Amino acid sequence: MKIFMTGGTGFVGTYLSKLLISEGHAVTILTQALTGTELKMTELAYLIGSPTIKGKWQEAVRDHDVIINLAGASIFSRWTQDQKKILLSSRIETTRNLVQALPDSAKHITFFSTSAVGYYGFHEDEELVESSPSGNDFLAKLAYDWEQEALRAQDKGARVVITRFGIVLGKNGGALGQMIPLFKYLLGGPLGSGRQWFSWVHMHDLAKAFIFLLSHKNISGPVNLCSPNPLRNRDLGDAIGRVLHRPSLMPAPGFMIRLILGEFGDVLLKGQRVIPHCLLEAGFKFRYPNIEEALKNIILDE
Repeated sequence: MKIFMTGGTGFVGTYLSKLLISEGHAVTILTQALTGTELKMTELAYLIGSPTIKGKWQEAVRDHDVIINLAGASIFSRWTQDQKKILLSSRIETTRNLVQALPDSAKHITFFSTSAVGYYGFHEDEELVESSPSGNDFLAKLAYDWEQEALRAQDKGARVVITRFGIVLGKNGGALGQMIPLFKYLLGGPLGSGRQWFSWVHMHDLAKAFIFLLSHKNISGPVNLCSPNPLRNRDLGDAIGRVLHRPSLMPAPGFMIRLILGEFGDVLLKGQRVIPHCLLEAGFKFRYPNIEEALKNIILDE
């Protein structure tokens, strides 16, 4: 298949592009500029353009069978009013422009648009599945609006799959890239109370889920891309400590996290317990369903 991807040079996009090409697909990545560090592979092409701005790049969209929309500014920052506008526009404008670029009859196209488990808002021990309602905080409203923009592609006949990501764990970046150095310097530990749920997914399983969903054309709508075994934040710290043979005894007080990160601090201190009901019902098999196996593979390359 011919696949058009936004956000393809990022942490997830780079890994996913490699896997898609290894599976026999051709990938075109929309990027604002070439830096010389991009992947160089047969069946991988780059198109220059900004997804937030209408342009000639939109003409290429209709020539593809699959659209994978990964673009969006990182939420890992202090959410000032200006930053909130960037988070919103980088998602809404990109998605709107992609949907606009689809042909009037797009029945042959599958449109994957990223969202996040933050869609559900903050919960305590309640298990959340794809049919659970959205939350009311900023991140939940952002995810809701983002998804609604993507679902407009259904009006043109496209199959729309909303991929709600858990926290993606992988090599050389992401959340673990920020956490591991703290443990190595004996500064690792739970955030706040440590009781909040942490919904996560190994990069391998996330990418394989895309391959699975490509071939299961009966699946549409929201799909949780996360491990079937979420865990509490303190248990995540303990698992990282065991794999690294380091203690996990240095808790970060909640008031300090909120002081430094403001509203974004609540994302780290609250969280949600999300289950990938749709994938499990469809028969998807996770290679790394448990955190310790996942961490050993990522950190120790086992």
